[in-house]
Amino acid sequence: MQRKILPLVIAAAIGALSFNAHASGYRFGSQSVSAQGTADASGAEANDPSTIFYNPAGLSRLEGTQISAGATFVVPHSTYNDTGSTRFVGSPTGGGNPSDYVPSVKTAPSIYASTKINDQWTAGIGLFVPYGSKLDYGDTWAGRYALTDVMLKSVTLNPSLSFKVNERHAFGFGVSAEFMKAELGQGVDVRGTIAQLQSPANAAQRQALLAGIVAAGGNPALLATAGDGHGSNSVKDWGYGFNLGYMFTVDESTRFGLSYRSSIAHKLKGSTVWEFSNSTTDPVVNAALKSASHRVNSAALVKLRTPETISGNIFHQFDSKWAGMADITWSRHNRMGDLLIEFPGTPEGAEVIRQQWKNTMRLSLGTSYAYSDSLTLRAGIAHDESPVVSAELRHPALPDSDRLQYSFGAKWKLNDRSSIDMAYSYLDFKDAPLNYTNLCNTLSRTCTGNGETTRGVAQTHISLLGLSYNYKF
Repeated sequence: MQRKILPLVIAAAIGALSFNAHASGYRFGSQSVSAQGTADASGAEANDPSTIFYNPAGLSRLEGTQISAGATFVVPHSTYNDTGSTRFVGSPTGGGNPSDYVPSVKTAPSIYASTKINDQWTAGIGLFVPYGSKLDYGDTWAGRYALTDVMLKSVTLNPSLSFKVNERHAFGFGVSAEFMKAELGQGVDVRGTIAQLQSPANAAQRQALLAGIVAAGGNPALLATAGDGHGSNSVKDWGYGFNLGYMFTVDESTRFGLSYRSSIAHKLKGSTVWEFSNSTTDPVVNAALKSASHRVNSAALVKLRTPETISGNIFHQFDSKWAGMADITWSRHNRMGDLLIEFPGTPEGAEVIRQQWKNTMRLSLGTSYAYSDSLTLRAGIAHDESPVVSAELRHPALPDSDRLQYSFGAKWKLNDRSSIDMAYSYLDFKDAPLNYTNLCNTLSRTCTGNGETTRGVAQTHISLLGLSYNYKF
């Protein structure tokens, strides 16, 4: 039965992965509904198979065969107010503020299973969403030369093993196969380029463009009203990594956990398409503009490494009703320096998205209360740092900022074998000012870019609704 179900689960997961990122950087912050109820403070609790993600050593605490399948519904709300975005020639970009640029509701699934092999060994497998983002600003907003739309999808398959040395010490190990796909679109500043060609230093380029249009039978007068071009990139890749865990049990009430998740190197490959067909009403002029831009449809390549993380956590059962827990996670985001979109097989220089991210800390505190034999209530709070260093390095692809997470949850025991987890989280982001300048321009041949400066303020808050079903065989 499991062999028949797993391919369907993977297909459903890949099809559903479109949502707004809400954890530090592009990391998606809810891989378990039960953990979400404590703001992910429950790494040392290890009470269901989702411990595969948080600490694989926790598998040693699970009896028999268990499965946990759930989904998190992401309800984002974001606004952006432009404060003076400009072209590389210094004039305003025009356009307005984007509206409805985040999805109304998106779903991120997860599924975990574990089985106890013997008194020492327990095996498990997890399928979850590690990263994600989806923003669509449209083609007319003020920051369109930096970005019109972006989409990042990912899914990780994580088989794991735990080994229980004795009643105090347990270790865990897992391998990760991660699929990632990214798409990015942006405007091409044709009007700014034409304005720059009016300078004496660019007279030769201007004359060549005009002569080419006339020779082909086009109308050069249309250059005065030319609109934007557009570029689209689409890339994807599989990458591989691992995770480790250790759990120390002090007594029946207290335990500590340590876990490590490695970075994963990706070489995302795909294609880039440049489109100028809507710049003017004259196809000849449009073709001349594309030729003069030196931008050709080509392959695309993006190299990146995901951040590695180290987590420490603690769980303590105060009495028969109350338990407390805490987690601190360090993320090595400085592996994400400048992001280069390369165009192999062409003389065109790479497009550089400047980031220079910093490493971050996330601290979460949680509690649970056994209201009855059937109902356990949960709550938690977390502070998560953003890897973005400054407004000058905050790109519209990720208008990220520090945030607080407030979570509530409940586990309802249906019978001795099955239960349901529910969780709600509210994430409150600090205002995120943008003052990002692309250091290239449309006349350069050594790099690709519009040279724009995007200035504005993004404001975001997100609600998360989680629901999962757990079953013990």
